[in-house]
Amino acid sequence: MITKITARHVLGHEDGGHVLLDDACVVYRDDTIEFVGREYRGSVDNERHLGEALLIPGLIDLDALADVDHLLLDSWAGPELAAGYQWSEDYFRNRRADVFTAEERQQIREYALIQLVLHGITTYMPIASEVHSGWAETFDEIAGMARTSRRLGLRAYLGPAYRGGVNVLRRDGERSVLFDDGEGAAGFADAARFLDFARGLADPLVQGVLLPCRIETLGSDLLKATAQLSAERDVLVRLHSLQGLVERRIIQDAHGVTPLELIEQAGLLNERLLIPHATYTDRNPAVHGEDRGELAKLADSGVSIVHCPLTSMRYGSTLDSFGAYREAGINIALGTDSFPPDLIRGIDAGVQLAKILAGDAGAGDVAGYFDAATLGGARALRRPDLGRLEAGSQADMVAFSLDDFRDGVRDDPLRTLLLNGTARQAVLSVVAGRTLMADGEIDGVDLGYWRRRGQELFDKMKAAYTLRDASRRTTAELFPPVYARVEH
Repeated sequence: MITKITARHVLGHEDGGHVLLDDACVVYRDDTIEFVGREYRGSVDNERHLGEALLIPGLIDLDALADVDHLLLDSWAGPELAAGYQWSEDYFRNRRADVFTAEERQQIREYALIQLVLHGITTYMPIASEVHSGWAETFDEIAGMARTSRRLGLRAYLGPAYRGGVNVLRRDGERSVLFDDGEGAAGFADAARFLDFARGLADPLVQGVLLPCRIETLGSDLLKATAQLSAERDVLVRLHSLQGLVERRIIQDAHGVTPLELIEQAGLLNERLLIPHATYTDRNPAVHGEDRGELAKLADSGVSIVHCPLTSMRYGSTLDSFGAYREAGINIALGTDSFPPDLIRGIDAGVQLAKILAGDAGAGDVAGYFDAATLGGARALRRPDLGRLEAGSQADMVAFSLDDFRDGVRDDPLRTLLLNGTARQAVLSVVAGRTLMADGEIDGVDLGYWRRRGQELFDKMKAAYTLRDASRRTTAELFPPVYARVEH
């Protein structure tokens, strides 16, 4: 089956980099691109004209929300309220439980994956909160997610998140991590089992990876076991780390080294490792404020970082800086990490923050950020056939409409989309030659139902915070509104 898609603007790929073509087309046979350019003279089976739109490689989200969003609740609080969002020590020891049923967890996954499709994400590696789980993710949960992902047609890098410990608020009011080695061992066994399951599917759209939780929730033995399994199976590992001062303190107290040193000691510091955030390296002003070699160590090891600019900004931090990490030779991919799974808004946030940090409008590297959302993600996944519209690459692509009056006037289409638009302007999503979404519609998906169901699941999640809070505050106390609500 040969398909031709034409658009006013196409982000093609030549000589190792993206190039912009006006009034051009992409032609693909089955799952592979055969032609990108202006004049295609061959015959086709299907043709789609997108008009005033920007057609680009499918966006790669390597920290993609696969949950009901909690940032809506917890990105506003000062220290006192924020402490209530952690597990209490009593909850850890005596009352921990799953907030959602197994069926509800699958509904949450489907809700989140539909959002990815609608926002132009074609390849994803999921992230979900463990705060409302009895411990962490299970084999059955992620196997079910794989089935949903295959049905929707997304390209997935999956594995159950596992951990040996949980961030808690201790009885003395301090943040700490409490461990349950049995849970850690069971979670790791599920992760290994899922690698076999994914391989057995023999589906190019589902790849097994290792997704341990935050570094401070993994003891040395679990980190080393993860490194060994990754080497034996040659699979990727994503490890949330270098993302906060509390993490740094906990690691130094427990192990006597920095988080990056612990990663290296465990045998994880190599080209198979993806590190979401990586905002707290030695050059961060809150750490040392100067580069003492950590960027070079990351670059030399071949590690990729997953930069999540919009989420980092909302929690009050940022990468210092995108340009410095790129200049050091570190591969940068992008992630959303929270709602909305909108890499266009994420890129915009990153570009503007880079200007502020540098004190220079020229530091807003739009091309670098779009590269990170496409080529950087592909490099992190070791997939040179992704992230580009070029003959021989996978037919993964997304188009954003630019014809709405509210988009304003147009200059460069990428800058215009970035400054004036959002990923909600996605009008076409194609993965491996299959059309997942067209004109905001996904075949067989009732968006009205999922809007209602998503709200019900969110309300249930929100109510459960009271059970975990050491002070057992109500949701109204834990999550005060912007303005006081009155009944008259």
